[in-house]
Amino acid sequence: MKASELREQSIEELQEEIDKLSKEQFTCRMQKSTGQLGQTHLPGQIRRDIARIKTVIREKANSS
Repeated sequence: MKASELREQSIEELQEEIDKLSKEQFTCRMQKSTGQLGQTHLPGQIRRDIARIKTVIREKANSS
């Protein structure tokens, strides 16, 4: 997910994406704790995506 793609979306769409990623992050954490997570890079990638979206939301809020 690139920041340039995120800047084209509205704040509401970005909030929905954060909600979806937060649920996915929770699922990954639970799978990791039970030893079922095969792709160990996913939790970090999801965390960075959430941070990237929050940054774009903050940029949009400050520019308005």
